[in-house]
Amino acid sequence: MGQHPRFCSLLVRDENGFEHWRKTRLDVDRHVIVVKNRVNEDEEDDEVAVNRYVADLSVSSPLSTDKPLWEVHLLTAHKHLVFRIHHSLGDGISLMSMLMASCRKVSDPDALPMMVPEKTTEKRRDSPWLLGSMWGFLKMAWLTLVFVLEFLLRSLFVSDRKTAVSGGDGVELWPRKLATAKFLLDDMKEVKKAIPDTTINDVLFGIVSCGLSRYLDHRTPNALHEGLRMTGVAMVNLRAKPGLQEISKLMKDNSETRWGNRFGVILLPVFYHKSGNDPLEYLKRAKVMVDRKKQSLEAYFSYRIGDLTMTLLGTKYASLINYKLLCNTTFTISNLIGPSEDITLSGNPISSIKVSTSSLPQALTMHMVSYAGKAEMQILVAKDIIPDPEFLAKCFEDALLEMKVAAKEADKA
Repeated sequence: MGQHPRFCSLLVRDENGFEHWRKTRLDVDRHVIVVKNRVNEDEEDDEVAVNRYVADLSVSSPLSTDKPLWEVHLLTAHKHLVFRIHHSLGDGISLMSMLMASCRKVSDPDALPMMVPEKTTEKRRDSPWLLGSMWGFLKMAWLTLVFVLEFLLRSLFVSDRKTAVSGGDGVELWPRKLATAKFLLDDMKEVKKAIPDTTINDVLFGIVSCGLSRYLDHRTPNALHEGLRMTGVAMVNLRAKPGLQEISKLMKDNSETRWGNRFGVILLPVFYHKSGNDPLEYLKRAKVMVDRKKQSLEAYFSYRIGDLTMTLLGTKYASLINYKLLCNTTFTISNLIGPSEDITLSGNPISSIKVSTSSLPQALTMHMVSYAGKAEMQILVAKDIIPDPEFLAKCFEDALLEMKVAAKEADKA
């Protein structure tokens, strides 16, 4: 981190009001914060205590602008390390790749973790413009037009109907709570076998749709109509090479996989359905929607729209459009592939890797990272709107287990 120019620079304004990065001397003592005592004496569970600490950090103390926009919090009593990094320094792929460059394999202390899996069980689908058929091109063009138009409308004035999990303007300043939903990758892989050509992302969105429906049934029974739409904002990596990257390639200016925020946005609707439905139906609906999104260029155009707005109107208006989009949708979600085997950091074995974002006007954000056969999803909520994120996490966990049971029954049939 100390070698990267962005982590050694201040964001400053010149006399004309234009923002730019200025190199500065890095004082590591101002960035590394050591907390020796337990952060919550009343809480014995380390994970719960650290989740509370991170949730409080997200709203209580903004990063100081008189130093580069990152901190490392070492919670020695809990054996946790918290990286707090402003999103302007990089996206999930960039930051996770940097973390992996500092780690080593448990099985080989001199070897870096694999940046991408050696083998993948998911067949990568061809891009629509490579299908070689007029029908494929026309379908891609039509879906892109429809989804980009929807993206623009959502960024301006079209909003989701309010539910018990909706946020809105100003909610980014509300107190937060953080909970963790835990899954086994083997369970997710077993579920995806129930429907041909299904991916882990399809399973994740099926889990979210099913889990949110269960949670809303608990919070507001019989108050919502069947098929109510809740729109999610999902991040899509736009680098030519998927997955984590070699940090040396990311830092080259002429590299297609260069550092920074290189992601587009797609809108992924999930729909409320009353409990009692076949859990695999949630997966089927999620797969249909995700397949349509993959056949379009929505992510590419959303990135270009933001880039064009920033170039022509500046960061202020680009931020306003992004903020309005988040206010008009219900949740943000991402899924990042982590190392498939156990790793160490400075010789210390890592038991889990978790990611979360803050300062969004939505009341619900979900970020999942897979690591060594597990997948953990951090659920950050505005606690005055969603007071029980632990129950919401259980709804997601139960949704996967019920899908697994249904998949086994379908296989026997």
